[in-house]
Amino acid sequence: MAMEMVISFPGGARVDATYGDFVIKTDQPLSDGGEGSAPSPFVLFLASLGTCAGIFVLSFCQNRGLPTDGLRIRQSMVWDPQKHLVSQVKFDIDLPAGFPEKYLGALVKAAQLCTVKRHLENPPHFEIETHIG
Repeated sequence: MAMEMVISFPGGARVDATYGDFVIKTDQPLSDGGEGSAPSPFVLFLASLGTCAGIFVLSFCQNRGLPTDGLRIRQSMVWDPQKHLVSQVKFDIDLPAGFPEKYLGALVKAAQLCTVKRHLENPPHFEIETHIG
């Protein structure tokens, strides 16, 4: 099944992605020549990791009727200055008081099901072509 996203360039350092009825706006920070009007593509990438894990954690809790008040994930990244890449991503899942301990391991497994994370572990093939006119 093919999926399509259209990338457009509305001006400056802004780059938008249109997928169905959604427009995902990006920009570069002022320090990189942008206007800082939207997150950078890399920030969106990092956010996609946390929000993807988050939907799996939230669904796990909701499907079992577990409390979600105060539920949150704190995501931290370790930057490798030599490779100029993130070398580690850590999720700390903060649970409500009284959360049943018997679900802790299963909750971690649910977070690991994140589709974005699984794509990083099994990356797709990239193909780039150009078309004039």
